[in-house]
Amino acid sequence: MSYKLLIINPGSTSTKIGVYEDEKEILEETLRHSSKEIDAFNSIFEQLEFRKSVILNVLKEKNFDIKTLDAIVGRGGFLKSIEGGTYAVNEAMLRDLKIGVQGQHAANLGGIIANEIGESLNIPSFIVDPVVVDEMEDVARLSGIPDIDRKSIFHALNQKAVAKRYAKENGKKYEEVNLIVAHMGGGITVGAHQNGKVIDVNNGLDGEGPFSPERSGGLPSGDLAKLCFSGKYTLAEIQKKINGKGGFVAYLNTNDVRDALKMSQAGDKKAKLIIQAMGYQVAKEIGSCAAVLSGKVDAIILTGGIAYGEAVCNYITSRVKFIADVVIYPGEDELLALAQGGIGVLSGKEQAKVYK
Repeated sequence: MSYKLLIINPGSTSTKIGVYEDEKEILEETLRHSSKEIDAFNSIFEQLEFRKSVILNVLKEKNFDIKTLDAIVGRGGFLKSIEGGTYAVNEAMLRDLKIGVQGQHAANLGGIIANEIGESLNIPSFIVDPVVVDEMEDVARLSGIPDIDRKSIFHALNQKAVAKRYAKENGKKYEEVNLIVAHMGGGITVGAHQNGKVIDVNNGLDGEGPFSPERSGGLPSGDLAKLCFSGKYTLAEIQKKINGKGGFVAYLNTNDVRDALKMSQAGDKKAKLIIQAMGYQVAKEIGSCAAVLSGKVDAIILTGGIAYGEAVCNYITSRVKFIADVVIYPGEDELLALAQGGIGVLSGKEQAKVYK
């Protein structure tokens, strides 16, 4: 028996959707949202109807009958820290997605939109490997002060998907390799994968690691503390500087690396410097992960939307190729990975986990 699934993957600057019949892709669309469209909303949850209507309108334009679907699978959001796997959407999950128990991100809408469409069709909805998958070693959790622990918040779905792809293409199991995976999109996370577990990774959501198109990355903490108590900004405004209006948005007033690359190619020296600085910080983070893995690294993988930028990848590669071979998987395998998680449950090969 074959299964037909709608996959919904909301990112900070786009909503990717796909329709799969088993693992065969029938339809895929990337629905891009400008900074202007996103800035019209005061919170992530307020974007719900906007994003849902865009999805349903595109499916209607493509003459796809949603009544033929067997399940909806959404990208997992900022829930409580949980083990990897496929989870059925339930009330506890919806409540935590709405408030964003570990932070605000468009991914929180994945399970909510999946549930709304699923309920209207009386079919199940799931999430798979959310960003809060936590496999970090205890030694990696200490920050420097006991008031703050380091958190595992990263692009778990795509990082694990491309890591498994690399292992398979090289005749090995994911559990047999050591990899450093750098996912570069609206946010950037770099993870140390040791024998099937991500034992250390930067919290790419709100203030660790490299800066990105929309996020500040790690900041000098003393200067940040002064900024917080300068009287110029509210907490919400500082948080927006860190996530939403940091990185490329702050320096170049765009959240699109392609715009920055065009500016650089046209001779804009500031744009060139910002692009290089991002690549420099990614390379530093990769070097950090090499130390976490004691130098035993089978490969470095560059992935995510920014990995389509040859100039960016070449710059990073030039700085880290001494560690291990660099493999580039541009874009993301997240839609297929989400479909595989849903199919595993529908086919009875695995049981949906319960979020509590």
